[in-house]
Amino acid sequence: MKKEASQPKDGKADKAKLVYKLDEVSRLTGVDPATLATWEEEFPFLSAGLTGAGEKFFRRQDVAIVTRVKELMASKTLTMAGIKRRIEEEFHLAPSHPVHPERLRKALNNVRDELQDIVAALDGGRKKKA
Repeated sequence: MKKEASQPKDGKADKAKLVYKLDEVSRLTGVDPATLATWEEEFPFLSAGLTGAGEKFFRRQDVAIVTRVKELMASKTLTMAGIKRRIEEEFHLAPSHPVHPERLRKALNNVRDELQDIVAALDGGRKKKA
């Protein structure tokens, strides 16, 4: 029989566990699953993984981030952008910089062209053998 790690009641993640299910994160942090889903959309550094069965799971760092976001929101001194910057600073996360759509389109077109060249080269090699 597998022994379950005990869950602390102070909102801190158990150091022995590496991942937590959605309901565990909700119980540990006191943040309901709907709010967690909203925060995942608002904060790109907070993203749950999915098991093969489609269940959400969070890393230990995600639990700490959720706890800190909750604290910062309760203080009502920062905007969402301010909370995002604070979390990025405190957890040493790289800030997300949006890519201009035209720059992204150009990069994707370059990749497409290179892939088409590879396909043409592969098709050309097959025709020579036949």
